[in-house]
Amino acid sequence: MNSFISGILEKGLGGEGITREEALTITDLEGEDHWDLYYAAGKIARKFRGKEISLCTIVNARSGLCSEDCKFCSQSSHYTTDVDTYDILSTESIVEAARAMDKTGADRFGIVTSGKGVGPKEMGAILEAVSSIRKTTGLEVCASLGVMSYEHLLRLKDAGLASYHHNIETAPSFYSKICSTHPYEDRARTVRNAKRAGLSVCCGGIIGMGESWSDRVEMAFTLKELDPDSIPINILNPVKGTPFENRPMTPPLEVLKTISLFRFVNPTKSIRYAGGRERNMKELQALGLVAGLDGMLTGNYLTITGSKPDDDKRMVRNLGLSLKRG
Repeated sequence: MNSFISGILEKGLGGEGITREEALTITDLEGEDHWDLYYAAGKIARKFRGKEISLCTIVNARSGLCSEDCKFCSQSSHYTTDVDTYDILSTESIVEAARAMDKTGADRFGIVTSGKGVGPKEMGAILEAVSSIRKTTGLEVCASLGVMSYEHLLRLKDAGLASYHHNIETAPSFYSKICSTHPYEDRARTVRNAKRAGLSVCCGGIIGMGESWSDRVEMAFTLKELDPDSIPINILNPVKGTPFENRPMTPPLEVLKTISLFRFVNPTKSIRYAGGRERNMKELQALGLVAGLDGMLTGNYLTITGSKPDDDKRMVRNLGLSLKRG
């Protein structure tokens, strides 16, 4: 292990995180140094997050017809895709989906809706669903409902919501290249509102949208400043009909370097796989858990089929790690 990686490993194990200059140096590492980097990031993850891996699941509670123009998203009404479209699911349907996921051994269940936010009718159904899920399952309940006020987030917390998810998607300086219908500050404000309401916060982004390594470093440090509890890393899964449909897959070693980078910048946080790992990582998915992750989204995604929970549980155990819930 070279002296640079040894030095940042010591910093990471101390919990302080690395500097921007050190993060940029990570992006230049090549060859055998990659493997030492992954090993070092994994040591930091195990120190602060232990050997338990958290599995979270989601339900697409409202699909498509989104007024926003995020270039990566198949649910935007600005693009022509084959995504299913439907209004908010009934409370009963959301609760039934949660009960099914409870049986898989997942520890978190997320209610996700398309669109910039939710209206009063939708909020009522979601509040009822959150309360029922908490009473009838062992799951922690999360929600990703778009831009949200402090007052509405308090209502969700009072109903039993544990965590609110709202990604910044990318670096602030790159944000205008992926979305023009709402500003980056709307996203950051929602994250701050959720923290103020006393909720755990899940906030990350997407890689592979044409951003530079410098942009990824900026995103990692922006997240450090926002201070979420959990950082999901999505890998772009190009969807036909969106402006990014012809973007290439992100190479697996690039994904692993990004995971390690985020771990060194945010050593004590939960960092997890979100969407896109199956197509981009393929048979190397398990290495993400070696290179600094401590959780992953399992089951289906919003509009794309994902991994089976049983397969993910087997992957975790084959690495000598354990599951947060049996």
